[in-house]
Amino acid sequence: MKAMLSHQTGGPETLTLDEIETPTPGKGEVLVAVKACAINYPDTLIIRDLYQFKPERPFAPGGELAGVVEAVGEGVDNYRPGDRVMAGIGNGGLAEKVVVPAGRMFPIPDGVPFEKAASLLMTYGTTIHGLKDRGHIKEGDVVLVLGAAGGVGLSAVELAKAFGARVVAAVSSEAKGEVARKAGADEVVIYPRGEMDKAASKELANAFKTACGPTGANIVYDIVGGQYSEPALRSIAWEGRFLVVGFPAGIAKMPLNLTLLKSCDICGVFWGAFTAREPAKFVAQVNELFELMKTGKIDPLVSETFPLERAGDAIAKLENREAVGKLVVTID
Repeated sequence: MKAMLSHQTGGPETLTLDEIETPTPGKGEVLVAVKACAINYPDTLIIRDLYQFKPERPFAPGGELAGVVEAVGEGVDNYRPGDRVMAGIGNGGLAEKVVVPAGRMFPIPDGVPFEKAASLLMTYGTTIHGLKDRGHIKEGDVVLVLGAAGGVGLSAVELAKAFGARVVAAVSSEAKGEVARKAGADEVVIYPRGEMDKAASKELANAFKTACGPTGANIVYDIVGGQYSEPALRSIAWEGRFLVVGFPAGIAKMPLNLTLLKSCDICGVFWGAFTAREPAKFVAQVNELFELMKTGKIDPLVSETFPLERAGDAIAKLENREAVGKLVVTID
């Protein structure tokens, strides 16, 4: 079988498509023939040894997949060969076949294609955990989403609207703004791609404040980080919640006096650790996502697909912040 492997620390150009032995499922495990593997921000980090988890090399990146059960190991009685499944596994998905713990898998709902199934768990899972458990979202809240046209950003727009919030989408271009509007955003703010000086940062903060309204943002959902975080924090409401989700633009240095002036919270959103620490709650949230998908309130946008041999190109496109919606690697 083929797998896109990381043999050395580096960017997507260091990945190689190798022929390796097909793994065998052990006790409590399932062998899945991968049909689709979504690309996510952690994939850009894990190959550079910058992620929280550092798998032993060689390894395949790819933590979010959908496919068909090919074989089951001892003790697995809730899946059988031929079942369509989706899973979040951390890494290993950029391969023709992968062994997955049965407890990390979910049946794919009827009528959902593999590409969309592979795009649900990590992005929407992160966001439903972030908005509900860390942001304590409620109907009528104002939610400011940075990086609102990417996979996680669009999930935040859709879920915040599903939970009754007013959504301000912050993006880097008018074209991305249109994508966010189609997903349900009420307002769009375009932020600059280049380096911002103090004046530009203040101007962006004012734009956020204007878009969020007189009381400010009850929740800031920050997927971007870097120079964009402080202007967003300046637009937060009294006792607002600033959710730290990712930082492709760099790790922000925040003036903590603002948290005192607004009596607000800065909260980390670490979905991977949450799923391990609170598995029952994780399963309940995935089932809630299935219901929201069934009623049409969420619908993952897959903007582009890549064959396995071009998985590095997909990772590079996401790393360069050129992606809209989800990028998915498909395997025949």
